[in-house]
Amino acid sequence: MADRRSGYAAGVCVPTAMPWPDFLTGQETAPVRVLLIDDDEFVRRVIAQELLSDMRIQLEGQADSIREGRKLLARHEFDVLMVDLRLSDGMGFELISEARSHQSNGEIIVISALEDDSHVLRAFELGATGYLLKNAWLQSFAEAVLHVVNGGAAITPRLARRLLHRLNNNHRHAHQGDPAGHAPPPRQPGRDATLTPRESEILRFVACGYVSAEIGERLGITWQTVNVHIKSIYKKLHVHSRAQAVNFAVHTGLI
Repeated sequence: MADRRSGYAAGVCVPTAMPWPDFLTGQETAPVRVLLIDDDEFVRRVIAQELLSDMRIQLEGQADSIREGRKLLARHEFDVLMVDLRLSDGMGFELISEARSHQSNGEIIVISALEDDSHVLRAFELGATGYLLKNAWLQSFAEAVLHVVNGGAAITPRLARRLLHRLNNNHRHAHQGDPAGHAPPPRQPGRDATLTPRESEILRFVACGYVSAEIGERLGITWQTVNVHIKSIYKKLHVHSRAQAVNFAVHTGLI
């Protein structure tokens, strides 16, 4: 592990040992492999230095365009792809789609200055499990990587709050016209999707933001068993991420 930490840039502190539960992904002997694609050299350097300072993360490669990003995807296996949306030669959506085809189990975090709902929702529809704003405070790129690879999501707090506000507004609108305030009957799930009671229970925990280890502890099963159920959910719903699964289940009345 010491070899990959040689040659630190000026101002980068050598990391100290950090306690990390052995049931979580990101051990020093098997760090989380990350690809970073951003054409803003300053931002890319800041993110890279933060990732390099964490022993649980291995920065496999960097690129500044869609063209170079495609080369990275062809040459490297990855656990997390961090990609900007607005690149010099196109939109990062292309790389998100290609990354999903190349490695369906990999996680994707968008890092962008674009925070309008259309771009954010499009990224999640394509399978992103994180969306971080470049100009936001109080966020850690390294922690975001560790969150998504261990079953969580990573969203800049102010963006998450706005999405929650949008969800609450949609919920209120759905109740308009019912003087008793009763919720309308849930829509029937499409695609003939049927979840088992255990899968529905796990998906509700996922929707609340719990990671696999936390879900397993609450249900009295192992985190590996939780992940088996989650993969079954993906297959039944024809989705590729937890965000997509939750979005589909909410809009079809599955949970």
